[in-house]
Amino acid sequence: MVKALVTGGTGFVGAHVVRALLEAGHTPRVLKRTTSRTEALEGLQGYDPFVGDVLDPASLIPAMEGCEWVFHVAAVSDYWRQPVGWMYKVNVEGTRNVLAAAKQAGVRRLVFTSSAAAIGRRDDGFPADETVTFNQSPAEFPYAHSKFLAEIEVYKAVIDGLDAVIVNPAVVIGPGDVYQGAGSLLIEMARGHLPGIPPGGVTLIDVRDVAAAHLAAAERGRTAERYILGAVDLSHKAWIRLIADVIGVRPPWLHMPGWAMPVLGGLVDTGRALRLPIPANGDQIRASGRRIYFNCDKAWAELGEPRVNVPDSLRDTFDWYRAHGMV
Repeated sequence: MVKALVTGGTGFVGAHVVRALLEAGHTPRVLKRTTSRTEALEGLQGYDPFVGDVLDPASLIPAMEGCEWVFHVAAVSDYWRQPVGWMYKVNVEGTRNVLAAAKQAGVRRLVFTSSAAAIGRRDDGFPADETVTFNQSPAEFPYAHSKFLAEIEVYKAVIDGLDAVIVNPAVVIGPGDVYQGAGSLLIEMARGHLPGIPPGGVTLIDVRDVAAAHLAAAERGRTAERYILGAVDLSHKAWIRLIADVIGVRPPWLHMPGWAMPVLGGLVDTGRALRLPIPANGDQIRASGRRIYFNCDKAWAELGEPRVNVPDSLRDTFDWYRAHGMV
């Protein structure tokens, strides 16, 4: 059995990685800040909490002592709520710190949690795979750019001798979404705050399948390879109708045209600049007008196929939110 450090282990994906490690008989250590919320780890026993921060290099080597694996999951992923400069600092500089500490601590393998957002777009409209290099303007989607820069740090560390694998989750849903990422769509619909259906679509995957893929990447992923983690492509229309069915409400009747999304995105940016309480940013609105799908064949073949279907994932997500008083 393996001792493993999980950075970001109190977050949505990180807590499920901790859970998967425990279920597999491993010994996880959770890097947490003194201010970290721990709801996502409720009910778990046998993990070792360790106070530290990816921006505090001095805390990282002691955290990795005795660990064979490191899962670097910590990141600013709720980018629409955070200052851009802070996001780059955590996602890029924090990753650089973790990689340097892993090399110094003699860690056997590091799994880096990137994002499918760091994958480039294909001009022909087909789903992108791991070979498509990031090709967006940094100003267009700063979060994606920050994860791409973090991947560059991983490749540098591999050249320097660190054994590392990259996983790129698509849109992640499931129970335990403490900070209300993609699952916030359920909350907004339950509150009647979703005015219409955008024309695009996304690749979805349940968080438990993401966690299982992390362990598989540690066990048998190929060094310096990317693995896009996704289960199914769904239009926003199909996804929102599934959510409405789970919650027991009627889906919005308004179908937004593609040309309107950049306009709405600009209005949202303006509203947020005026400090209006808008639960999204312009990047999200503009992206929702596109079909952003990914080819996940490589991860399915090498790390295993996803097992949790979207309706079950949405039900579990909504039940978790209700149990924690969020809806």
